[in-house]
Amino acid sequence: MKAFVFPGQGAQFVGMGKDLYDNNEKAKELFEKANDILGYRITDIMFEGTDEDLRQTKVTQPAVFLHSVISAICMGEAFQPAMTAGHSLGEFSALVAAGALSFEDGLRLVYARAMAMQKACEAQPSTMAAIIGLGDEDVERICKEVSETAGKGVVVPANYNNPGQLVISGNIEAIEEACVRIKEAGAKRALPLKVGGAFHSPLMQPAKDELQAAIEKTAFATPKCPVYQNVDGKPHTDPEEIKQNLIAQLTSSVRWTQCVQSMIADGATDFTECGPGKALQGMIGKISKEVTAHGIEEA
Repeated sequence: MKAFVFPGQGAQFVGMGKDLYDNNEKAKELFEKANDILGYRITDIMFEGTDEDLRQTKVTQPAVFLHSVISAICMGEAFQPAMTAGHSLGEFSALVAAGALSFEDGLRLVYARAMAMQKACEAQPSTMAAIIGLGDEDVERICKEVSETAGKGVVVPANYNNPGQLVISGNIEAIEEACVRIKEAGAKRALPLKVGGAFHSPLMQPAKDELQAAIEKTAFATPKCPVYQNVDGKPHTDPEEIKQNLIAQLTSSVRWTQCVQSMIADGATDFTECGPGKALQGMIGKISKEVTAHGIEEA
């Protein structure tokens, strides 16, 4: 069975989408529609901007969404998913690709999400760190201990990327303390990430409140295939459930390992990553050696 997966923030690169724009009329039309919806030419930043321009959350998120969704649409008849999923931001791409959200509404929600997250990041300095080579339960325990006893703020597991790689998120001092304790517990690495804030943690509550208002005003349809959502790693087709899970996502962990494991348990054998980069292909390869994962060019 074919599964299509969509990357999140961090997959962006200068020049992303330019081939699509130059060589496909449908892609060009959708990119131009996006420029109109956003009120600025995001294509100029995507095709010719700097890394710094692209790294701004308010640019990165719509840019990755557009590249991902337009790539899927331009596959035409070859895009026949039995199931979809997306990592964090990529969940919006997965929902549009599966028909639960229109392209226009998906882009508006992604932009609202990006702006709300940027605001939350500026209001409270915070960060994330990647933990390599320590069991999930140990990382969870240390995060809980630091949050409850260290007096340095909150730190939580944010992204379950694959076995042996978990990203934590929270206040800067709490992250620093957790990294020290995690290394002492035997982790191979505890690597601070260059991100603007504590995504998928309670510190995103103001952004969640803002995004919730936008999601509740948006029409969702029944998708043409199950969408495996980040908050629980399970398949969903009910529009109301999908909405509630999407609202919860900003302050909840991204259970990517669980999403992929659930998709495999439900019959997925072939994963196609739609969008920039190959990050999800790498993660899927570490989650299971029994399935194939590749980009669109090999679909």
